[in-house]
Amino acid sequence: MAKEVKVLVACGSGVATSTIAQEEIKEIAKNAGVKIRLMKGTISEVPTKQKDVDVVFTTANYRNPLEKPYLSVFGLVSGINKEATKKKVEELLKTISEE
Repeated sequence: MAKEVKVLVACGSGVATSTIAQEEIKEIAKNAGVKIRLMKGTISEVPTKQKDVDVVFTTANYRNPLEKPYLSVFGLVSGINKEATKKKVEELLKTISEE
């Protein structure tokens, strides 16, 4: 049985672009049949909050090492390569839900 995937969505302030990305990720997960639990935060909170989630998505580049799978989802906010970003998000969520 597929598990619920705990997701962290982070941006610079933890408010603006992460909210846009969060809504997109909710829709992607719903369409893919993946149950998720979302958590938002700031880029500076990623090292701490990653301990409570299965995957980290950010709207800005994050260059520090992470213990969890990571993907930049800037394309969901900017519209640049949006479809490719959506596909990567879906694939990652499905993979993690099946672990």
